[in-house]
Amino acid sequence: MAQPHYISNKNESVRMFKSDLMELLSHVHPATPLVLYLPVVGYMLYAALWQSRLSILAVAGLFLLGVLVWTLLEYIIHRYVFHYEPKSRLGKQFHFIVHGVHHDYPNDARRLVMPPSVSIPLAILFWALFAITLGRFAPAVSAGFGFGYICYDSIHYAIHHFAMKRGVWLWLKQYHLRHHYNDEHAGYGVSSPLWDYVFRTTRK
Repeated sequence: MAQPHYISNKNESVRMFKSDLMELLSHVHPATPLVLYLPVVGYMLYAALWQSRLSILAVAGLFLLGVLVWTLLEYIIHRYVFHYEPKSRLGKQFHFIVHGVHHDYPNDARRLVMPPSVSIPLAILFWALFAITLGRFAPAVSAGFGFGYICYDSIHYAIHHFAMKRGVWLWLKQYHLRHHYNDEHAGYGVSSPLWDYVFRTTRK
């Protein structure tokens, strides 16, 4: 069995699509989530404070709630969507495109963050859901949710391509690499192991 390695080969990749356009769109620069969503998070905080007129304390609490909601969604998607095991040939091909390629080529630096063609529709969907259910509290929760997503993609990239030699960063790196190289049916949390402990999917 391959062992965790901390110096990644950033050029390790595989072609996934016959179409040059589709292949190009499947490669995403790791800074993309920061560029796309940090301004959105900033605007949502502005809307919460100056349009919804919430107190700083209320915004801070709702922001943290949004981060917590993201970590739960991250866990659910990773466990039940990314690691779903389809039986059909088409299902297996789709699974490879969605997540299997990452386990086969974990050091592919251009396939470690979600493509905007997927993340933008999902962001709109969750923003609409928060707006419908939370009303004037939605912007603050949305800001935390978006920030949680940014942290997830950034931490995931750093785990695979930065040394992260000490403290909580080293611990997160080791935690995620054990998911890759020791047991892919445990350790679904990437930015946080919280829900692995709640649902008892840490490594035994």
